[in-house]
Amino acid sequence: MTTTSTNDILLSARDLSVRFGGVLAVNKVSFDVKRGEVFTLIGPNGAGKTTVFNLISRIYTPTTGTIDYEGQPLTQQPPHKIASLGIARTFQNIELFEHATVLQNMLIGRHTHRTTSLLDDILFTKKARQAEIDAREKAERIVDFLDLQHHRDSMVAGLPYGVRKVVELARALCTEPKLLLLDEPSSGLNVEETEDMAFWIQDIQHELGITVLMVEHDMTLVSKVSDRVLAMNQGEVLAMGTPREVQNDLGVIEAYLGTVDDVSSLRRTAA
Repeated sequence: MTTTSTNDILLSARDLSVRFGGVLAVNKVSFDVKRGEVFTLIGPNGAGKTTVFNLISRIYTPTTGTIDYEGQPLTQQPPHKIASLGIARTFQNIELFEHATVLQNMLIGRHTHRTTSLLDDILFTKKARQAEIDAREKAERIVDFLDLQHHRDSMVAGLPYGVRKVVELARALCTEPKLLLLDEPSSGLNVEETEDMAFWIQDIQHELGITVLMVEHDMTLVSKVSDRVLAMNQGEVLAMGTPREVQNDLGVIEAYLGTVDDVSSLRRTAA
């Protein structure tokens, strides 16, 4: 039997619940995210997946339950401290500064590593100049990593949707996160762009050593990149395990396709 050391756990959620008025959006959800893995949340629309992301990002505060990050209570941290703790996020609906260039958007991701004072920046002292050089060097590495060289100086407003998705990912990587939250990274992408996204997620995990927590609907992408999957429905945990184990779980199939009788009928039809 394989045991998991406490040191192997980067993020731990226990009995998470959140209520909005009379609606129980998340109900007693528990899971651990191990260092270095890709852990994916799946489920139908309204299952509570993005709400869990918002709890981790501190956009929401849980009604009950706890979230520990690197062994420390995350729910005691204010939202503006989350990035500096090593947690970065992308959004299902892209959130970029459209009237700035790709590189300028990426440099915004370096703000958590700022070491200069306001006076340094105003006078553009030697310390400020060196900080600017360091920030640009880090950003340029991500430009190369995600093949964004052609778009470096382009205004975001003029870029195709698929490229914008990659730019948002690039900005998140510029914060040098330990934990990267990806909210439906393949949403709106075509097949080729989704394949590229899978490739980059694998490289983020293996080459950059970043732990990935992802919400995703595309099961081909989920199966390709995920080490473990947690399936949710109506705010509760349905199943957890490898992608194959979760996809074959009857409760998960029922949540996606209908009742047990419906699933049996589909299988007979397919046969």
